[in-house]
Amino acid sequence: MAEKEPFIKLVEITKTYGLDNPDIEPVKVLKGINLEIYDNDFISIMGPSGCGKSTLMNIVGLLDQQTTGDYFLRGEKVEAMSQDDRSMIRRSTIGFVFQGYNLLKRMSAREQVALPLSYVGVPMAEKKKRAIEALKMVGLGERIDALPNQLSWGQQQRVCIARAIVNNPWLILADEPTGALDSKTGEEILNLFQNLNKNEGKTILLITHDSHIGAAAKKMIRIKDGLFVDE
Repeated sequence: MAEKEPFIKLVEITKTYGLDNPDIEPVKVLKGINLEIYDNDFISIMGPSGCGKSTLMNIVGLLDQQTTGDYFLRGEKVEAMSQDDRSMIRRSTIGFVFQGYNLLKRMSAREQVALPLSYVGVPMAEKKKRAIEALKMVGLGERIDALPNQLSWGQQQRVCIARAIVNNPWLILADEPTGALDSKTGEEILNLFQNLNKNEGKTILLITHDSHIGAAAKKMIRIKDGLFVDE
């Protein structure tokens, strides 16, 4: 039987900021990252602030581009893709969950979750249906009409997770998703990610500085000073 190929493969990825500005000293944030992500993985990248973990997530999520190295997605080099192709992959393949909730004050939970579907031309009735289904999946089926100021911090994060999964993405990228939450609520959000991975088959890459959160993933990788380390 042929060995399963990784969905995402990073080879010697580096990222240096400031190369285009001769007045500042360039800062090398990533220094040679190798990573393979397979279907239904749940991987945490753990490290202190400034170690390069968010930069790595942005590269995986096609929000940023590496300085050197190769990024293969489904065996295709990302560097060879057009900007339009990358944008389409972000919209259809990847769901993002950030520490900052980025919710719009005057939009209900259902409207917030339906927003990504507007960018891919989903009809209004289908948008409403899928948004409600996503909110039910994260335990907010009774709060679909609530505005952000009517929701707790944990509920707002659940709205963000529902928004990330409404397009049925292959990959969920979560950057410090429990960082602004108390320990009990953080545990609930962590359990939600575990459920999405185990029962919904979602592949998850989670960025955290919290060892407890990181250890809950199927695989934890530590990063320090722009390199993966064995500790």
